[in-house]
Amino acid sequence: MAARKALTARSVLLSVLLGTDPPHLPVHLLVRTASLFGITEGTARTALSRMVAAGELAGDGSGSYGIAAGHLLARQARQTASRRARTDPWDGHTWLQAVVVADGRRSAADRVLLRATFAAARLSELREGVWLRPDNLGEARPVGAEEVRWFRCVPEGDPGELVRRLWDLDWWAGRAQGLRSSMTALLDPLVAGDRQVLAEGFVVSADVLRHLQSDPLLPRELLPTDWPGGALRDEYDRYDGAYRSVLGRWFSEHG
Repeated sequence: MAARKALTARSVLLSVLLGTDPPHLPVHLLVRTASLFGITEGTARTALSRMVAAGELAGDGSGSYGIAAGHLLARQARQTASRRARTDPWDGHTWLQAVVVADGRRSAADRVLLRATFAAARLSELREGVWLRPDNLGEARPVGAEEVRWFRCVPEGDPGELVRRLWDLDWWAGRAQGLRSSMTALLDPLVAGDRQVLAEGFVVSADVLRHLQSDPLLPRELLPTDWPGGALRDEYDRYDGAYRSVLGRWFSEHG
């Protein structure tokens, strides 16, 4: 396996909380999880203190911490929704379109934030300031300023060709297959209760959840017949159950 960039204490602690529902854990479990990655107790506690000072986490006065920042709670909600992958029936024609007008009035930081917001809502940019997707995700729309105008439209031409222009489906499918292989390699050791794969398994889990958030959740009619989105989710559910079982036993021994 290729070498991975070392995880920081903050990234580990946030990943643990984002993967917990509700996102609230005793400090000793957070510290123990960080130790799986060679992060010392002092470093983990310092990171927790800094995250509290930054408004990302909040303590409850009894030795537990939970996510406090709104954008992190929204990130967890997106993560949960990505695993469920709920969509509405598509009428086969209608697309949702967002047009950013008077974008020059925005600061560079605001423009970057708006682009990230559209991407998180699974719209793709046709050209600067014009974002599209098939209208199969209900009424949920990213919150934007008054310069954003929303339309429902019916693009001319082949919708499959437009999809291929907007999303790199081959890349997404290839990455999904690689993640499925990574989970398969770890599943038997996890089922057998092997604690030695907890750190590697944690990273794989985070990679899968991140990849699911980039799934465009397109209508079935516009996806390749061998699209691996459903298989990736099903296999992750099994993998996650096995991982949490081993991690829970590890916590009980080290808590």
